[in-house]
Formats: sequence, C-alpha cells, structure tokens
Amino acid sequence: MPHLTPTRRNRLRRVAAQWPSVLLLGVLWMALWGSITWGTFLAGLLAGLVVVALLPLPPVGVRAALRPWRAVILGARFAADLVVASFQVAWTALRPGTSPRGGVVAVPLRPAPDVFFAMTAELSSLVPGSLVVEADTRTATLYLHVLDLDAAGGPDAVREQTLHLEERVLRAFASRADLARAGLAAPPVPAGSGETVSGQAPSPDAPRPEERP
Repeated sequence: MPHLTPTRRNRLRRVAAQWPSVLLLGVLWMALWGSITWGTFLAGLLAGLVVVALLPLPPVGVRAALRPWRAVILGARFAADLVVASFQVAWTALRPGTSPRGGVVAVPLRPAPDVFFAMTAELSSLVPGSLVVEADTRTATLYLHVLDLDAAGGPDAVREQTLHLEERVLRAFASRADLARAGLAAPPVPAGSGETVSGQAPSPDAPRPEERP
C-alpha cells in the first residue's frame, strides 16, 4: 500500500467528512443538466469530489441542528410563497392602470450567526417581486427592494413576512443556544445548576414559610 503523506491524509479526511455536500452537489448536477439518470448523478458525484478536494471552503464554525419537520415546513411555505408571488408579479405586469409603487424596506433581523442571516437573504431574493439590494451583517439588517409595496401590504407587512421567514430558518437549522439568543426559545439550563423550568429552585438554606394549622 503506498505511503500517504499528511497532506493527502488530511484531504481524504476532509472529503470523507463532507459526504453530504458531495451528495448534494450530485443532485444539483442532475438538476443543472436536466437529466435524472445514474450516469449524470455519478458525474455529479465526481465533480463534487473534485470541488471538495481541490477547492475546500473554510470552516463555518457554527453549531447547527437539523430538525426535519421544521425543515419540511420551511420548504413547503417557501414553495407556496413562490407560487403566490409569481402570480402577483404576473398580475402586476399585466394589469391596466398605474404603475406599481416600489421601494426599499429596511428589515432588522434577530441576532443570529451570519450563515442563517445569509440563508434568509437568499430565500428572500428568490421570491419573485423582492430582491435584497444590501445586507448589513454588523446591524443584522436586510434592505429589500419590493416591486409593489401596496400589493405586499406596505413596509410593515414586508418586515413581518421577512421575520417569519427568518424564524422558520432558525427553527429548522439553528442550535438551541442560537434560538435562545434570537429570543425564540428559553435559554438552556446548565447541568447541575438546580434550576427548574419555571425558575430557580429554592435554596435548602432559605427560610421556609411558617406553617399554619
């Protein structure tokens, strides 16, 4: 068996650790070519292996937790939003009368890791009729250009819809600590702290109330 250098061993470990990304790239390769065959899938896997081995991305450093049911809700709601927004944009383009009133809406998001901030921005841009023109990670603010503000319900409705989208993203993929930091879950209780769900357990040295007959 040929001797493996440390560089090659590290590369093999990196490829083995990123097998979900390789599978995803194989599926995306089939979608890109529009051919659902084993040959196209294997070619996508080969392309994914080359990308992972030769063009490694830096580690994100974010702890995530996949919740399948929440991910299904996120995907289903996103698909529904795509359909509804497509019909709204088509009606805006074909309806007679005045031109739609567009505008840019600033949407402050919750404190969360940048990867979830980017996911929210990408999903918002994929919905027809809205486009992220600027994303400020320092203040966690998205600036959305909306094609028709009146049809969207106004700036407040745009902010509310974007915050709901971000909440679905966080509930599907964020860790419990990140959910607590975003105000979507109770803070995790450290092991051995003696705390209960309703609060801190009473200290055994604390004075007890007098018993009444």
